[in-house]
Order: sequence, then C-alpha cells, then structure tokens
Amino acid sequence: MDATPLKDGPLFAGVSDEDLSAIAEKCHTVDVYPFARLVHEGDFGYRFFVVLDGTASVRLGDEEIARLGPGEFFGEVALLDHERRIATVEATTHMTLATMMVWDFDQMLADQPAVAERIREAATARER
Repeated sequence: MDATPLKDGPLFAGVSDEDLSAIAEKCHTVDVYPFARLVHEGDFGYRFFVVLDGTASVRLGDEEIARLGPGEFFGEVALLDHERRIATVEATTHMTLATMMVWDFDQMLADQPAVAERIREAATARER
C-alpha cells in the first residue's frame, strides 16, 4: 500500500519516509461497509488495524466505550498479549483500514521503538 495515508495519524509521527514505506509494504488496505464487525470480543486476534477513513464503535458487551476515527488504531492488545480480543469493533460508516498481520506487527514493533512505545501505552490504557 502507499505510505501517504499513514502519515496523517499520530501513531507514525516522526517515522522517516523510508521506514514508513517499509511499514506500508506490510499493510493491506481494506474497505468495509457500515455495521461490518471488524473484531469480536473474545476472539483470538491476528490483525492490527489503522483507521484511514470513516468511524467505528468500540463496545464491551452492549455498551459503547469509544469511537475511533482516522489516524486511530485498534487490535493491538490481543497481539501484544497473545490473548483474545478485549472488545468488539464495528464500522459505523464506510471505512478504509490499513491492516497488518501479527508477524508483520511484531516486526514493526522491533524495528520502530517509538511506534512500539505508543502502541504499548495505548494498550495499557485500553486494558484498564
């Protein structure tokens, strides 16, 4: 995928163009329709997601706990902890997402310490 859309969010702030291109090579772009369930609470996780366009609802059970929009990400908790998903995420609008498989996610964390720190901080906050 083209690296340009990844530049818009805070996750990849300060990452060089060369490194951002390497990250983008590991990503696939996915378009989803409103009400598409992207991850389901309790399932095992194998993908990491970055919202490029659109919005999503994050729910625990029937309660909405957050909304995600462009530049935000999700799916990291299950990948970091090698555990099950802690919430359900559903598209509330048409969305474009960048997705990355767990093995590429792990490599990105190893190659990009600043990105890894941002992801770990978000995961810690979300687990609370």
